[in-house]
Amino acid sequence: MSYVDEVYERVVAQNPAQPEFHQAVKEVLESLRVVIEENEEEYRKEALLERLTTPERQILFRVPWVDDKGQVQVNNGFRVQFNSAIGPYKGGLRFHPSVTLGTRSSRIPLPASRSAAAKADLISTPRASPTRKS
Repeated sequence: MSYVDEVYERVVAQNPAQPEFHQAVKEVLESLRVVIEENEEEYRKEALLERLTTPERQILFRVPWVDDKGQVQVNNGFRVQFNSAIGPYKGGLRFHPSVTLGTRSSRIPLPASRSAAAKADLISTPRASPTRKS
């Protein structure tokens, strides 16, 4: 079994109730598969994929509030932070009742990995050309 497949299976086993997160991780790992498999031993030694797919921290909190009828409501809030090695965390806080830890976690890996890869020049990123005015 390849390193990519091992990491994906570990993510699924450790986060069984987060199918959205599984899908996001699978997309990221598949997009990196060719690069990872070229240097699998080095990446495995450095636990690169484990660090990419495991959040540094997950903050779960509640937000009690009073609606217009005077009824106290309680919403859950989530903040998932994956990697601060290359700068500030991406993302924000979400309070909508439909948001779960799985949906919140699933929104982070792909943008964070693209940002990291772009900074490391692993992928080419289109840059806007400056417009000239005559």
